[in-house]
Amino acid sequence: MDLIKNKAVGSSGSGQKRPAHEQVYHSLRSQIMYGELVPGQPVTIQGLTDSLNAGMTPVREAIRRLISDGALVFQGNRRVSVPMLSSRDVKQMIYARISIESELSRQATANLTPADVDHLERIDQQLDQTIADGDVSGYLRLNHLFHETLYAHADAPILNDLAERLWLRFGPSLRVVCGRFGTQSLPDRHKDIIRALRDRNADLVAKATAQDIEQGMELMADSLANV
Repeated sequence: MDLIKNKAVGSSGSGQKRPAHEQVYHSLRSQIMYGELVPGQPVTIQGLTDSLNAGMTPVREAIRRLISDGALVFQGNRRVSVPMLSSRDVKQMIYARISIESELSRQATANLTPADVDHLERIDQQLDQTIADGDVSGYLRLNHLFHETLYAHADAPILNDLAERLWLRFGPSLRVVCGRFGTQSLPDRHKDIIRALRDRNADLVAKATAQDIEQGMELMADSLANV
């Protein structure tokens, strides 16, 4: 997992250590994004202060921000939990993700150098290995890293923020689907994306991105409908 390890924990990316409240936020955000906290799981301040070895103030701030992001939901009586998605929720997300992420990939196409595409291909090769190994955690992290890296080149921060919020909402449910069906059954159109990027064909990049999203999210919708 060399590409994952290169994303330093507790680092702002500029070599400076994040303040405590940022570290707690990003740590908890990562747990939600990659399904380490499952849908419906209650989240308590005391539990997080213990598991994250953090103070109550930064934990409260992280929870507040993640509720704002839609990654956690407040249920009253001071109870907070990871949201449980319905098949209707997923169908809305399919529409939103295709609209936003296809445009991000389209805009990124013109800005990617051959070296950038090579980097995406290396991520995808490691992703293939996690699929072969049945490594659900590795798959979730590398799948997100592939899309995150591609979209970063779009230079479209508003669309990128919307995309990340959607990933936070469906991450825990995707982990459940992976656990139920295994990594082998998951669709992967990344090679189509890479080929289109090498051809600098923005329309095909957007189309392949949409197909990748639709197939994965439809699998999630079908799984939730059968619960």
